[in-house]
Amino acid sequence: MHKIQAIVFDVFGTLVDWRTSIAREAQAHLSPLGIQIDWTSFADAWRDQYQPAMEEVRTGRIPFSKLDRLHRRNLDVVLADFGLNHVDEATRRKLNLAWHRLDAWPDVAPGLLKLRTRFRVAPCSNGNISLMVDLARHNNFVWDAILGAELARDYKPKAIVYLSAAEAFDLAPEETMMVAAHSSDLAAAATAGLRTAFVARPDECGPNRGETVALVPVDLSVASLLELARVLDT
Repeated sequence: MHKIQAIVFDVFGTLVDWRTSIAREAQAHLSPLGIQIDWTSFADAWRDQYQPAMEEVRTGRIPFSKLDRLHRRNLDVVLADFGLNHVDEATRRKLNLAWHRLDAWPDVAPGLLKLRTRFRVAPCSNGNISLMVDLARHNNFVWDAILGAELARDYKPKAIVYLSAAEAFDLAPEETMMVAAHSSDLAAAATAGLRTAFVARPDECGPNRGETVALVPVDLSVASLLELARVLDT
């Protein structure tokens, strides 16, 4: 661990509670239109479109597109699936920005501050830069840089996303630690040569439906960013 100089983070699910936040935002924007649906099911359905949309970029079927654009395309699909084609364009635009207003898990802002006393810290997310900036401002995250998919022009788990994050800090992969609540993300980061830390988010996908333990070998496994800071002696 003594070689680590920077820590980069997955964001959706690891740092922010997308499911509760998207359900709240969907209700706030759609219920004034007289719409009443299962809001968490709507959030889940929107999130379910996430990986398939990025896979089109990863495989080269479509050019790189910022996640905001993919989210908007996915939103149109989900609204149609829920029989809500009548939702107007202005509402769709506002609702698509819900991803910029996701609430953080309680340990994240204080944990990042502690980690930043010793390490450079940055998101390594599939989210675009403006989205990451808005989440930082919304949740009082203090970053040293905004890294990830838009910088790499590709999506995780492609190796270039992790490697470009390390390179942006002029570091070797092994001098960089990837933190995530998803084993697949950490497996890809490790394959790219980064050190890895798993943080449990057991309620990410609903009560007790998130990962509680890493399903792949990792360097560290913790219950919160505050615990990660303690383990790394910051």
